[in-house]
Amino acid sequence: MPNERQKLFLEGPIGSALTRLAIPIVLGNVLQTGYQLTDAFWVGRLGAAAVAAVSVSFPVTFLVIALGAGLAFAGATLSAQYMGAGRQDMVNHVAAQTMMMVAVTSVVLGAAGYVLASYLLELLGVAPDVYSGALGFMRVSFIGIIFVFLYAMFQALMRGVGETRMPLLIVLGTVFLNFLLDPLFIFGWGKLPPHGVMGAALATLATQALAALLGIVIFLRGRHGIQLSWRGFRPDPPYIKRAFLLGLPGSVELSTRGLGPMLMSFLVAGFGTVTLAAYGVGSNILQFVTIPAMGLSMAVSTLVSQNMGAGNIRRAARVTVLGAVSGLVILTLAGIVAYIFAPACVAFFVPGDPAVIAQGARFIRIMCLAWGGIGVQLCIVSAFRASGNMLAAMVIALVSQFMFQFPLAYILAKHTSLQEAGLWWSFPIANVAVAIVSACWFAEGGWKKTRLTDEDRQVAQVAQETIVEEGIR
Repeated sequence: MPNERQKLFLEGPIGSALTRLAIPIVLGNVLQTGYQLTDAFWVGRLGAAAVAAVSVSFPVTFLVIALGAGLAFAGATLSAQYMGAGRQDMVNHVAAQTMMMVAVTSVVLGAAGYVLASYLLELLGVAPDVYSGALGFMRVSFIGIIFVFLYAMFQALMRGVGETRMPLLIVLGTVFLNFLLDPLFIFGWGKLPPHGVMGAALATLATQALAALLGIVIFLRGRHGIQLSWRGFRPDPPYIKRAFLLGLPGSVELSTRGLGPMLMSFLVAGFGTVTLAAYGVGSNILQFVTIPAMGLSMAVSTLVSQNMGAGNIRRAARVTVLGAVSGLVILTLAGIVAYIFAPACVAFFVPGDPAVIAQGARFIRIMCLAWGGIGVQLCIVSAFRASGNMLAAMVIALVSQFMFQFPLAYILAKHTSLQEAGLWWSFPIANVAVAIVSACWFAEGGWKKTRLTDEDRQVAQVAQETIVEEGIR
């Protein structure tokens, strides 16, 4: 029951609340990677050019999605804080307005991406044998961005009010459906013609459209903490302005986190194919290892937001500390395991290349024991976002990528005898340094002064007037 859930989040044992939230989120994040793994599995049967087409398209579409991510941050934070404050009317209002904004934004970004896809591929210098498949895959992906945005917003809002199981069930069903549809669209079946690499994007589009539709239906039925009405989608300019200003730093932050690895790829590429392959494998392993910490940080975000909304500032701080310590322990233990089994981890991806296995294992062993710093950073940054301090989260991302890691990697690799090992050492040094900076910023306590639920009274007034009008009619 929602009342029991809110009591746990606002008054119950913090460890139990974090566990209840984090486990479904982690499982959902693991399943979410199933889209990429499924595409890779089936597209890999088409050959290297098809694989390259998907690989070159993903960073571009990710950056476009990142531009709209701030709206998800703003909507989830506001809905969670209003839920903690006991303002169900404002939770519903925020959800409706955010979904409306996301739909409009995704149509604009998707249309722009569709038109500019060919120019982007030319700018990237894509090989002729890859160009056609990449163009089809990218254009279908841009068409599907509206569904990606809507479902991502559904997940964020559900997470904000503490409902994490329903999104998990939807992801479970759609990932399984995507695995079935991929070979049908890629290779064809019966009267359905083969679409090649573009078929993978079509299958993903179909399943994401289904997920978005289910999310909207759930909101309209109002059985899981948020109740939308069609009247709620009427534009509210004061709220739109507020959400845009609150979410803009979040978009910059996510875009920065997406650009950082791309810049590192250019630097790594200068050291040859073996080093680049080792970097690719190590990055994939790192991405998978951080999934639990990401889930934990999202749970921290929900609890911090709701407790900030309820005025429980001390509890919000304790949630953050427990989350950061847990992230430190979990990822440090994962790092120890990775250190022991580093060669085997790399060999799983490239079993027939001893040079890549050796270099990849070296990369993992240099960076893995400092993974705990990532857990600390993720939880503290989530607390900043959850309290409404999006600017602090953005600054940490910018500092992490452009003041610590990339300059350090360049200096160590290009101007010392470390060479490619300098690239690898930039990871642990940056992770530890940014974790320390984040912890010091958190301890300073300025984030506690933000009061989103006390600001912009006009938003609340508009919502109340809407409710009154509906009651009269």
